[in-house]
Amino acid sequence: MPSETGRLQINVTSSDGFLPIQDAVITISFTGEPDSTIEELTTDSSGQTEEIEVPAPPIDYSMQPSMEQPYSECNIQVNAPGYEPVLISGAQILPEIKAIQPVMMKRLEADEREKAVAIPPHTLYGEYPPKIPEDEIKPVDESGEIILAQVVIPEYVVVHDGPPADAAAPNYYVLYRDYIKNVASSEIYATWPETTIYANILAIMSFTLNRVYTEWYRSQGYPFTITSTTAYDHKFIYERNIYSNIDFLVDSVFANYLSRPGVRQPILAAYCDGDRVKCDGLSQWGSKDLGDAGYTAIEILRNYYGNDMYINTAERVSGVPSSWPGYDLSTGSSGENVRIIQHQLNRIATAYPAIPRVAENGTYGQETIEAVRKFQSIFDMPQTGSVDYPTWYKISYIYTAVSRLAELQ
Repeated sequence: MPSETGRLQINVTSSDGFLPIQDAVITISFTGEPDSTIEELTTDSSGQTEEIEVPAPPIDYSMQPSMEQPYSECNIQVNAPGYEPVLISGAQILPEIKAIQPVMMKRLEADEREKAVAIPPHTLYGEYPPKIPEDEIKPVDESGEIILAQVVIPEYVVVHDGPPADAAAPNYYVLYRDYIKNVASSEIYATWPETTIYANILAIMSFTLNRVYTEWYRSQGYPFTITSTTAYDHKFIYERNIYSNIDFLVDSVFANYLSRPGVRQPILAAYCDGDRVKCDGLSQWGSKDLGDAGYTAIEILRNYYGNDMYINTAERVSGVPSSWPGYDLSTGSSGENVRIIQHQLNRIATAYPAIPRVAENGTYGQETIEAVRKFQSIFDMPQTGSVDYPTWYKISYIYTAVSRLAELQ
């Protein structure tokens, strides 16, 4: 029986663009008990609900391999005028952690129908096929040419929701950072030590970037970047909820990957749960124990991959109007980088009116601080009022999405 609580917030946007949907009505119930309403909520001008507490199992269930399910499951029913209803079944609520459930709604057409999404079990609790072993470094053809000449953080990855040869499985275009957040939330428990979560995220990102860099599936004639199948890649669960600590950590380190001396490509980091499945690579449960023992992320990684494993950073990030300047913007900052942030915040405010408009004068004054702080509040970031690395790229990401939407309208 649930004996602790987790936290839940729902973010509702239109599927035809990054447009928040205000006044959507959300009904939350326990999965398996659809008539037992936990809460009914309404979204604000940013398409978000308030944060609520939801009963969850004891935290000990997620701290060691167990037959007990370590999360409670919720059904989330969403209705909004002019949009098709959405039902998400099985959102996973861990104790002491904030779960963020994104909901995309399709504009209502003549053939009204409810969109239903069922979230399958977490990989550490459910039964999934083990990873087929692969070399961590892929061979380069005789010409020495790889499709990508350098490691680039892609804007999107195309996820094939099934085994590679299953032509009937759908392909989803997913923003790279959202893909990593989804996989990390599906593969490990957000209740684990931060250094453990960081180490696992680095392994996931490096594996993914190896697939991107080597064009692994496209070179075999497939029209996608990666699969959702654990036998080949990592588990991606369409429209599952993510967790706030994973969300922020990925935004903070999304350009990193694992590297070995003299090897250009990101390492295809072997990875398994270490309990039911053993592998010559990182053990998820073992990395949790090392985090408990005080190991840093790089110490955890080197414990499994050797002392010549390093954390590298990609030089290019796709899909952003300008790269982070290399320093934080805060009170007293001035110049073109401040003007860029002011302009981007003003454009974002057209879709998110809770963000106050600012003068685009290149001076980082109190009104800019307040606009940044409100942006950080909406997108679940520490409300410092300063533009650090994760805030810069989050603003860039939302600005790009809002600008594209405006171009289509």
